Amino acid sequence: MSEANRLNIYLAIATIGRAKILCKVLERLALQTRRPDGIVVVGTNAADTEGVNRAMPGAEVLTSLKGLCRQRNVALTHIARRADVVIFIDDDFLAANDYIEQVERFMLADPGLVGLTGHLLGDGAHASEIMFDVAARMLTVPGRVTARASHDTNWLYGCNMAIRVAAAPDLRFDERLPLYGWQEDVDFSNRLGRLGRMMRMQELTGVHLGTRSGRISGVRFGYSQVANILYLRRKQTIGARHGFGLMARNIGSNLARSLWSEPDIDRRGRLAGNALGLMDLLRGRIDPGRVERL
Repeated sequence: MSEANRLNIYLAIATIGRAKILCKVLERLALQTRRPDGIVVVGTNAADTEGVNRAMPGAEVLTSLKGLCRQRNVALTHIARRADVVIFIDDDFLAANDYIEQVERFMLADPGLVGLTGHLLGDGAHASEIMFDVAARMLTVPGRVTARASHDTNWLYGCNMAIRVAAAPDLRFDERLPLYGWQEDVDFSNRLGRLGRMMRMQELTGVHLGTRSGRISGVRFGYSQVANILYLRRKQTIGARHGFGLMARNIGSNLARSLWSEPDIDRRGRLAGNALGLMDLLRGRIDPGRVERL
């Protein structure tokens, strides 16, 4: 590919408490038909990124204060002047082998595209956790492209989102959404989408394992399920129907499923966090940042 038909594409991965799965994800990136021009991994301490240099020689390892938004901003600031496109993936996301190749193809074909995300073959974050070996096999099935058609979108899924840096060189994730930063992708892509077209592509595929380790406590997550939605409503970066519908469904699920135990989800903790959020709302002091003090 000539220089005129080539983009500088960097991968950015924020990670915490998942060094083993992170290294497996990095090793598998060696199978990409179009290798990235650089990979930046941002942890919060040495343990978060242990083994990265063996798994992916040449990857840049940075350290940040804890928090998905903070860590992603460190990566974005570090590479923004070098990259035409930054692909954010979660540390438990397995990309199809042609993922980066497809991102480049679509970004080159349409200069008006500012963001891309894929249709997943599996998402353990919304179901049972998917094991790495199972996910890898899913990606080798012939004809693996999903049946869902490509379409315009106003939301990029945070586990795999590609952004055109020139469209918004100063755009950053909102660090008032601390720790897990729940719904940070909705907020970021809503602001990005005001600047151009975004698409969810059939040809961009992968599997999100939904690894449970490294996540915040049930109480903290439950509080964020209330506080983050209300905060983004004030910012006008999430629609009322989407935001309040999501909040209601989550509270309902936590209430119903708290009656029996789930091995990998603390429903009672989430419900307690929901209750704290609603009480803070009534007191007029709801604040996403409170999760750092819970």
